[in-house]
Amino acid sequence: MTPTRSAVELSDGRELIYFDESPGSGRAAYPDTRQLPPPPPASQLRYDPLSDEWVAVAAHRNTRTFLPPSDACPLCPTTERFASEIPAPGYDVVVFENQFPSFSDRIVPDEITQVTDLVPVAPGRGRCEVVCFTSDHNSAFGSLPPERVRTVIDVLADRTAVLSALPGVAQVFPFENRGVEIGVTLHHPHGQIYAYPTVTPKTAAYLRAARRHADKTGGRNLYADVLAAEQEAKVRVVASNEHWTAYVPAATRWPFEVHLAPHRQVPDLTALTDAERDAFGPLYLDLLRRFDGLFGKPMPYISAWHQAVTGEGRELGYLHLQLFSIRRAADKLKFLAGSESAMGAFVNDIVPEAAAQRLRDI
Repeated sequence: MTPTRSAVELSDGRELIYFDESPGSGRAAYPDTRQLPPPPPASQLRYDPLSDEWVAVAAHRNTRTFLPPSDACPLCPTTERFASEIPAPGYDVVVFENQFPSFSDRIVPDEITQVTDLVPVAPGRGRCEVVCFTSDHNSAFGSLPPERVRTVIDVLADRTAVLSALPGVAQVFPFENRGVEIGVTLHHPHGQIYAYPTVTPKTAAYLRAARRHADKTGGRNLYADVLAAEQEAKVRVVASNEHWTAYVPAATRWPFEVHLAPHRQVPDLTALTDAERDAFGPLYLDLLRRFDGLFGKPMPYISAWHQAVTGEGRELGYLHLQLFSIRRAADKLKFLAGSESAMGAFVNDIVPEAAAQRLRDI
């Protein structure tokens, strides 16, 4: 069943949307009783001519909430003793505009001034949202039932459609960071969605490779061919079902990394069928269980949805989820030091085939 959608306005004007698995919750009746200052203006985009990339400068994010105690968590439902970001006393899944956004539509006229002729500056137009998967502060995505995962997928599809239609949005990126090792600032199970004003460097590189492949092969899709090759080879496949395959990429950069891809080319989450959405949850939850089982403790990870861009090159996109961890051993993390951070040249400590085997054995 498609979740019921009800939107409210927080005291500073930001939008919050409840997605309820059962209609008639009445959550929208609860007002935000806080007296919040106005949201910050949009960030700046500065163009780096040396790398041909745009960098966002958002100084207001330096004041964002950092690992508060559980009784002052801004993602828990509001109680008599603490008014959080969510006014209602409970929720299923909720989405709201980030209070400390990297991108927003709150453009201040004439605020952006040029730096040099070689470094154009533009407003960081876009939108950043927070997605809370459950009202249970002590839960985790891997502890959700498949039915809730299906709700989350429906919510991400809804937001992808809405954000993709905003003026100036080039790409919509849903993701989850888990674990202090990754750099989370809130423990409550949640993800985020970035609606970027530019195509990200990673996606731009993917598009260049996909275009070359299409030109060389008479229009074949690069990701579809990579997926077919992994399915045929089998050695790096971790798990699969009727609609999805999870595999370790042959040239993975991270110690433990898995791609989870649908068996047909779709541009983004909005294009998934009901059957594909239903089939995703059980397989993804199985992957998270395997990740946690590698070292017998919760695995820090980044879960990143790669979706097609909204403009030129959209036909080259192939929706897939990238799940990876920086943990390379029970007591060791992979830090991005000299080669990775300065040169962008990754050195992986674990052979991808061995990583796939270890994940299959759990």
